[in-house]
Amino acid sequence: MAYRILVVGAGAVGGYFGARLAQAGRDVTFVVRPGRADQIRRDGIRVRSRHGDLNLTPKITTAAELAEPYDLVLLSVKGFALDAALDDVAAAIGPASVVLPVLNGMRHMDRLAERFGTGPVLGGVCMVATELDSDGQIIQLADIQKLIYGELGGELTERIERVDEAIRGAGFDAAISPDIVQAMWEKWVMLASLGAACCLLRGSVGEIVGVPGGTQVARAILDESVAVARVSGHPPSPAFMQRTVSMMTAPGSPQTSSMYRDLLKGGEVEVDPIIGDLVLRADRAGVEVPLLRAASVNLSVYSARREAERGR
Repeated sequence: MAYRILVVGAGAVGGYFGARLAQAGRDVTFVVRPGRADQIRRDGIRVRSRHGDLNLTPKITTAAELAEPYDLVLLSVKGFALDAALDDVAAAIGPASVVLPVLNGMRHMDRLAERFGTGPVLGGVCMVATELDSDGQIIQLADIQKLIYGELGGELTERIERVDEAIRGAGFDAAISPDIVQAMWEKWVMLASLGAACCLLRGSVGEIVGVPGGTQVARAILDESVAVARVSGHPPSPAFMQRTVSMMTAPGSPQTSSMYRDLLKGGEVEVDPIIGDLVLRADRAGVEVPLLRAASVNLSVYSARREAERGR
């Protein structure tokens, strides 16, 4: 029997990896909202990538149509859409199902455990820079395209090997991690630091470090994030620190965070799960994070104003 994969959402991340899996012949179905379903039925899923463009008409369904469990549920929504997504996919998660979340931060892990228990949940990290354009196309912005996944306890189980078999060899990098929780924390530190720097200082990495004091502020934001990870029992590795410092202080770099790109477009931003949750953990541990707090408040003000304007 085919290993059935349900991809929750067909946005920039889920659409990209799901399309690659479908192209590679995996049994993939996307569960999407009615508006996105109409768009995909009309135009298909279109990926524009330096690794090869895709135009395909995949299997899609809506939450109302889900009636039986899937083997693997790839959860790839934004943090602010998590609760609605969990309601949508409840019927697809059975006793033998495995849930692979690739959301940012760690708060979603608690929500998944509350809803479905810890049994079906893996840890996951995606590394990709993609966005949806105004026509619903998925545009890849950088070369990196990787999924890593693992059991939360680090064991090499039969089910994680089946997940690996289903994902590996689908046109992107994929691997089992022996310490996926550490990998999730390191990605969180990187995303929160880059997002806080870009959104608070309103610029790309190159623009930030190109002005007096920019490099020092970028480093200070990273140091705050690292301090929270350290007190939480997940100090980043020296190799991670070397890569991340280099990335956040590279002269002339056009790199920005997805949160900053969403901000510039006037879209909804993932402030609470990425930056706000780090600030909450810092407060509980007695760690001072003034720059992260400033970024969190700044983005919360933006979000509140955006909601007020939408409600008029």
